[in-house]
Amino acid sequence: MNDKRICFLVGSMAISGGTYVIIQHAAYLRNQGYDVTLAVQEAFNDTTLSWHDEAPRLRCLPIEEAKRETFALVIATWWKTAFELGNFTAARYAYFVQSIESRFYPSSEKPLRALVDATYHFPIEYVTEATWIQTTLTEDFDRQTALVRNGIRKDVYSLSGAASAPRPTSKQPRILVEGHFGVSFKNTALGVRLAKEAGARDIWVLTGSPIKWLPGVSRIFSRVPMVKTAEIYRSCDILIKLSTVEGMFGPPLEIFHCGGTAVVFDVSGHDEYIVDGKNAVVIPTGNTDEVVRTLKKLINDRSELSRLQEAAYETANTWPSWQESSAQFRVWVDKAAEGPAMDRSQLVELTNNAFQKYAEQEKSRLNTSRWIVRRHKLSALAAKLPPSFKLRVKQFEAIFEVLFGGREVR
Repeated sequence: MNDKRICFLVGSMAISGGTYVIIQHAAYLRNQGYDVTLAVQEAFNDTTLSWHDEAPRLRCLPIEEAKRETFALVIATWWKTAFELGNFTAARYAYFVQSIESRFYPSSEKPLRALVDATYHFPIEYVTEATWIQTTLTEDFDRQTALVRNGIRKDVYSLSGAASAPRPTSKQPRILVEGHFGVSFKNTALGVRLAKEAGARDIWVLTGSPIKWLPGVSRIFSRVPMVKTAEIYRSCDILIKLSTVEGMFGPPLEIFHCGGTAVVFDVSGHDEYIVDGKNAVVIPTGNTDEVVRTLKKLINDRSELSRLQEAAYETANTWPSWQESSAQFRVWVDKAAEGPAMDRSQLVELTNNAFQKYAEQEKSRLNTSRWIVRRHKLSALAAKLPPSFKLRVKQFEAIFEVLFGGREVR
């Protein structure tokens, strides 16, 4: 068997930060002579792949098709794919953990959160992108985990290059809000509302959600190809990113490279490169009043804004490229591929036990609340709606979030 035959298990090839990172590592390994396959759970096509310049050149297969092949190393990349490991024939298995993903779900979803956490007990090789994840896996799950921080595309993100519009110099700074809508912990609509409350008159939005218009927003960039995002960053002064769950999020680092700074919550992972008051402003999570105060200050104090931007660019200059980061990832891949062979029957057993426990706990939870059952039925019905109708619903939801979302932080 080819000992360089690597398979990444991927949830979706649609636009997301997590998929971006996987594509970067996979493309580097391919260029280094590895036989790389991406086994994808969700349906995809040429349009799905077009947002990243490397994705169309990778070998992407539907996951059921990939299961018929044999690999040297199979790497799960999020919790649902970890439960697929036992369905693959491979000498060794591994897990690229990009966040503690049980945190993506509300505390009321205890059985689901426990199911996600069960994947961190698999006896396989682990690697992650952020110090806090490495620490959590060690202290809470007794997993020895390698650390490979994400790199940056220096060929894309830089001061020089095209811009969507000239950055304003004689009037208010331009605000950029980035993130998906309809994902509670992203708080994208909240970012728009707080920017408006702070008096920002020129607000742009960069999102992976299919939307075309939002009240009070000057321009919307929806599902933009990765190589074009730098043009947007070069046009804006301040990025607002108020997510409450991240691994090691990339947008602030990307705008640092393009001459901007950021306002973020103290979400886990921010401290990999953000220093409060030096290169950006870090707000205690949930303190929306402080977000507004900070934005007002930066809008009206050009000297303070310039100081943060200059320090942010200094941070960018010292940050490693994807070439450097993926070279470290390759070292981990080689070590994982050379480790002791693994019996996939153990993974199958752990998966079955986890789902059996989940089914018992979820049944008990559903029996205590009719609303939960009703909500699940509505979700199942929504999944059957035509794609065009879903797009209209997402547009309406985004507008509703911006207009009526309030100040609650998820």
